[in-house]
Amino acid sequence: MAEQTSYQRILVPIDGSVQAELALKKAVAVAQANHAHIDLLNVLRINHYGFYASGSMPGDVIHELTQDATSYLKSLVQTTSAATGFKDLDYHVRFGNPKTVIAHEFVRDHQNDLIMLGATGLSAVARMVEGSVTAYVSRMAQVDVFVVRTTLTGEPVDMQQVATENQEQPKL
Repeated sequence: MAEQTSYQRILVPIDGSVQAELALKKAVAVAQANHAHIDLLNVLRINHYGFYASGSMPGDVIHELTQDATSYLKSLVQTTSAATGFKDLDYHVRFGNPKTVIAHEFVRDHQNDLIMLGATGLSAVARMVEGSVTAYVSRMAQVDVFVVRTTLTGEPVDMQQVATENQEQPKL
């Protein structure tokens, strides 16, 4: 009989998309079954928020972006805990390239043994220009990666409906 893998530290990257929140819901089920911890992570790529004459973003804008991301993650932790009773969640905000932060840096720093993320994130334009974060992470991470492609009931995600819902989500 094959040995079953038990995950202890699950990373769920959160970008404000419906798919990321679905990945969190599925991660809670995995965490409950494994008595695991969940780290929620939002990666702010500050060089994507506009061009400034100095080549950098003013500190007050960076502070506001960080506060917005922190508030959003905090509310996700609260609503998730209230809905599921699962409380072993921490949230983190990092700066940098989401691909490398998720696939390499954060996992190394927090000893995550599983990454659960949505099949796609918010920006179709960014995926066209830079390539998908999900594709990169699933290819390059040194730990198991679970890409969420179905709803909680196992139905395929309706991408047209998700695109509409993503327009209404907070922009992180």
